[in-house]
Amino acid sequence: MTEADFTAEEIARGRALRRAQWPPLLAGRALALALPLLLGLTPAGAALVTAVAEPSGGAWWARVLLGGLALVLADTCVRLPFTARLQVVRARFGLVTQGWAGWWADQGRGLLVGAPLAVGALFALYGLAGATRWWWAWAAGAAAALTVALSWLAPVVLEPLFNRFTPMADGPLRETLLALAARAGVPVRDVLVADASRRTNAVNAYVSGFGATRRIVVHDTLLTAAAGKEVELVTAHELGHVRHRDVARGTLLGAVGAAAGVCLAALALRWPPLLHLAGVERFADPRSMALLTALLAVGSALAGPAGCALSRRVERRADRYALELTGDVPAFIAMQRRLALANVADPDPPRVPHLVFGTHPTTAQRIAAARAHAAAHRTGRPDQIA
Repeated sequence: MTEADFTAEEIARGRALRRAQWPPLLAGRALALALPLLLGLTPAGAALVTAVAEPSGGAWWARVLLGGLALVLADTCVRLPFTARLQVVRARFGLVTQGWAGWWADQGRGLLVGAPLAVGALFALYGLAGATRWWWAWAAGAAAALTVALSWLAPVVLEPLFNRFTPMADGPLRETLLALAARAGVPVRDVLVADASRRTNAVNAYVSGFGATRRIVVHDTLLTAAAGKEVELVTAHELGHVRHRDVARGTLLGAVGAAAGVCLAALALRWPPLLHLAGVERFADPRSMALLTALLAVGSALAGPAGCALSRRVERRADRYALELTGDVPAFIAMQRRLALANVADPDPPRVPHLVFGTHPTTAQRIAAARAHAAAHRTGRPDQIA
């Protein structure tokens, strides 16, 4: 069906971008995993923490603070060239509108947010490890609580650091989106427009926040590129996530995963041969933080495909909800085509990479599902929906 929905040139363009992105994406991920393994499974990580803390006399606080910062900066430096290369590739395909000054500013903002969180977590973790043998239980609870807190705070604290949000002007589209939310039984505080165009030509929309902070957010690029019906379908999909409590469930699952990850890491960190590889005698020594980072990196890599599979399932359900809420299969297909073209996506990528890394069904799968929905609900013959 892909050839019926996209021209040969459109398919070739999406595949060309995919092929151009894979080398820096895979190389960046591989090195971002190799670095913590190299530092954590050899005495190199302990030596790094010792070296950066030495000017302050090797105090405990210096090992945690300076060692944590050194590991965060090392990870950032490894990823940075590949992130920059992706920026170049996407710019070549017309997806990037941001200059290098803005790009560097975004990298800096990300580091200013991420580094204090990481170092603060390390201080709490090593403080607990030095105070009680039940540190892992307290740390697991704290990891779960932090996951929940960040999920609540991100829309009102973190998102405004990277984008500007302005209320959508009064008019038919705003009224339609608010009416759509009311029909879905999802109370929203406002409809906002995000200034995505200062970074990209890609299009998107989402529903953000909880309770009194919930709002529909539409990228200004989507308003420019898509028809009103298509914007409505994207919003209906996002409202589906709210109706099915996907954000709350995802937050809960993330909290459970974070707690379980801490417990599994604690078990591994009790194994003397592993500590010996890292050049430390016990986990409570902050020089073991490179080993901890390595274990978390491996756990994240192993959990990735399962997380992607769950995400694809959730996205399929949101698609079905959008179709049921609007009953507009042609507009849904037009919206999927618009998203693929604007984001220069490959409509039907290779199966194995998609299973490992894909967070959404492919465009071809989503269009096929819409046609199957049309056939099942007798809204028209599948071959007549275009």
